[in-house]
Amino acid sequence: MSPGRRGTGRAMSRPEQRLAELGPALPEAVPPVGTYVPAVRSGDHVHVSGQVPLREGRLIAAGRLGDAVGMELGYACARQCALNALAALKAETGDLAAVARVVKALVFVASTADFTRHPQVADGASDLLRELFGDAGRHARSAVGVSALPLGSPVELELLVELHRPAHG
Repeated sequence: MSPGRRGTGRAMSRPEQRLAELGPALPEAVPPVGTYVPAVRSGDHVHVSGQVPLREGRLIAAGRLGDAVGMELGYACARQCALNALAALKAETGDLAAVARVVKALVFVASTADFTRHPQVADGASDLLRELFGDAGRHARSAVGVSALPLGSPVELELLVELHRPAHG
């Protein structure tokens, strides 16, 4: 198989090539667990619904930061949330190369009342987005502590991305 190709026979986009170099595989989009859609396109933007750290249908961790989940695992959970958000984004746009920039990440961290390192947990998602998209992956962000998240997840991530405008000819 030639470089830049997957077994499907189609060429990978530059963001997908970068993701392959980083090591994590882009998963299939996670189906909704409620009455919503994984991503919605509005004009030049896509809003990606909250993604939890599911891998192969299972949470990679459950519980709260500051209790059952340590910093390293929380960071890994945020990174998996970003991978799942990218999968939803690709399902909506057809290609990660459509992303002009990541605008905003909203990261929820289930934590104990005395836990205060929410930004460092959220860095798991932010670091992956920057590694994948370079300067276009730098984004505004909120990292918010909450008492509980869906399915007992320690982290949940929402994304807002801007797409490239189609060339008019």
